Amino acid sequence: MLLTLLLVIEVIVAFFLIVVVLLQRSEGGALGMGGGPSGFMTARGAGDLMTRITWILGSVFFVLGLLLTIMAGREGGSSSVVDRLKVDAIDPNSLNQSAPQPTPAAPAQGGPAPLQAPAPVVGNPFGAQPAPTAPQPAPQTAPAPAAPQ
Repeated sequence: MLLTLLLVIEVIVAFFLIVVVLLQRSEGGALGMGGGPSGFMTARGAGDLMTRITWILGSVFFVLGLLLTIMAGREGGSSSVVDRLKVDAIDPNSLNQSAPQPTPAAPAQGGPAPLQAPAPVVGNPFGAQPAPTAPQPAPQTAPAPAAPQ
């Protein structure tokens, strides 16, 4: 409930910050299109007021962002994602069991045989035993071209 309230206030502050920044007079010239004396806010006092409002809204936006981050972290608890997944309870031996292989389909009319992906193997990179590897097929070589006669 409090996070929702803070988030709504953050969005409202962000909207007003955008409006205040867009209302300010350009000081840099913006590609040669510098504003003349006929602007909405021309007095120096109005510029100081807009600058102060920008600083206040920016500070409130920053503080609300920090509060939202801290409160969302506390609401999530002290457990990490790995603790919530219970990775330690998974048995690696059950993951390495091979699944029944599907029977390959017959090639159609002398076309190439369909490709089959290798069976997935899960290994522990921190364990002493290396993970079993699937046998690699021998590379096929093209026949050598016939010598010219």
